[in-house]
Amino acid sequence: MITTTQFNQEIDLIIANAIREDVGDGDHSSLACIPDTATGKAQLLVKDTGILAGVEFAKKVFAYVDPKLVIDVQIEDGTPVHFGDVAFFVTGNSQAILKAERLVLNAMQRMSAIATKTKEFVNLLEGTNTQILDTRKTTPGIRALEKWAVKIGGGENHRFALYDMIMLKDNHIDFAGGITKAIEKTKSYLAATNRELKIIVEARDLQEVRTILATPGVYRILLDNFSYEDTRTAVEMIGEQCLTESSGGINENTIRQYAECGVNYISSGALTHSVHNLDLSLKAI
Repeated sequence: MITTTQFNQEIDLIIANAIREDVGDGDHSSLACIPDTATGKAQLLVKDTGILAGVEFAKKVFAYVDPKLVIDVQIEDGTPVHFGDVAFFVTGNSQAILKAERLVLNAMQRMSAIATKTKEFVNLLEGTNTQILDTRKTTPGIRALEKWAVKIGGGENHRFALYDMIMLKDNHIDFAGGITKAIEKTKSYLAATNRELKIIVEARDLQEVRTILATPGVYRILLDNFSYEDTRTAVEMIGEQCLTESSGGINENTIRQYAECGVNYISSGALTHSVHNLDLSLKAI
């Protein structure tokens, strides 16, 4: 999986690129009417209900724009919030606060929506041994933020990208000439390149599960678009040989039933691609 250092580098890149995109050669609205020595204070207002996420990211943004800005956190990441709550205060150079404002809001609104959605799924899984996973169905350029939000909401991260885990899906299998060939070629590739990456293999039916089980070295089997009955059967077949994951259009109405089939994980792209931003605002006081 991605290391802490790699993750932090991703966050730094997101901040630098977002400020470049938004500020360019200057925030001329602020430069035109606010003295560069002016100081002020603003508060992050919650105008919705959900799980707050992005406070720690906001602190990084403010520090990047102006290390002298002071953040007084009132509500930590992962906390349920309601209309009228104040997440934090920020005090310091007024131009700097305004320069960081839009990036902070855009990120926190998106992250809070993802954390809220994830928490809903986590609650639906309560009492089972199944964990919810995100996917690579993320917004290009801000994957690290969205996966961070999933963790804040109580979920777990799947692979971060194509480089930190092997995942053999239907197209890989078909292009490689079948499941067995795909797995064997993958193991040879990892040995030749001296890489230690976990291997996940997608199964489209119970026969493919049997084929995967006949080839050792697989970390997890992905049961894609299986019925409840076939999922239960697959879990029994797999036993302790490797981990199991269900995926394929699983939603709030079906997630509990799949979990009760005994799978270790359920992955859902909806955590990151089908959410509505939480309403937040940054207001001067």
